[in-house]
Amino acid sequence: MANGSTVQEFILLGFGIELQVRVLLLSFFAILYILTLAENITIIMLVFLDAQLAQLPMYILLSNFSWMEMCYVSATVPHMLFNLVSPPGLISFHGCFFQFYFFFSLGGTEFLFLSTMALDRYLAICHPLRYPQLMSRHFCYALVGACWIVGFLWFSIPVTLISKLSFCGSNIIDHFLCDPVPILSLACPPLGNVPVVCQIFMHVLFSGNVCLVVLSYGFVVLNLINTTSQGSRRKAFSTISCHIMVVTLFYGTVAGMYLIPGGENHSEINKIVSIFYTAITPFLNPLIYCLRNDQVKAALGKLLKRKETFLRRKEAIS
Repeated sequence: MANGSTVQEFILLGFGIELQVRVLLLSFFAILYILTLAENITIIMLVFLDAQLAQLPMYILLSNFSWMEMCYVSATVPHMLFNLVSPPGLISFHGCFFQFYFFFSLGGTEFLFLSTMALDRYLAICHPLRYPQLMSRHFCYALVGACWIVGFLWFSIPVTLISKLSFCGSNIIDHFLCDPVPILSLACPPLGNVPVVCQIFMHVLFSGNVCLVVLSYGFVVLNLINTTSQGSRRKAFSTISCHIMVVTLFYGTVAGMYLIPGGENHSEINKIVSIFYTAITPFLNPLIYCLRNDQVKAALGKLLKRKETFLRRKEAIS
């Protein structure tokens, strides 16, 4: 990561709050982080251990989505907890850009997974007879691989371009994570076309995925309206409503943060919005997507019964 800077480290101001409030926030985010990891680990284990779920494309995608969410929340929350324990939040130059790259790459991967899951629901509901051929396990794994590869390649150019700018002035970032907007504000001119290139990458990723999601769920809704069976319509609407809720939560907060003009000028509001999509949304996603799902509940019930049977046999032997 070549750069012509004199800045060797950044200071993340974080929340700038009193000790009592800091302790409350530390407790809240620590519990939220542990619960988020526990939820997603549970989903991954259920899909891995249940032979039926492991064969279904929807749950192959969801298990990978859960793994991605664990990485996504771990890219920022542990460092945020550390900074709450021992402010000020010092982070090295390379460490800051490392966090920037991984956080945005995982965010880009989440965009792609949400689009892939929308495509999966479209094929399952609008083309049920051809669904097993269209969304085969091999094609599903190919889509999963594409999401990870494209997600991690997409932001490599913006991160590299920003890292090569000169940082010769202040090193204070008014945020709790290494975000491109405050980082660019610290760079010394000339910035060239770097801000424009970063915006183009963000807008293309956001617009392309939003269009695919809207089209997929739009066709699904139209198909369900024309469905004669009220029972199947209700079940399908229940499934896609959860998906649409997750998409709305994530896309809405990201759009408010990075795409609405002038949004970057309100640092305190930005921190609140950032908390929502860095910590709260990853906690809510498993609850919305999986833990309300009947198949997941059935698999969890079977796993608990299997564990109970194992413990009884162990007690009988001893």
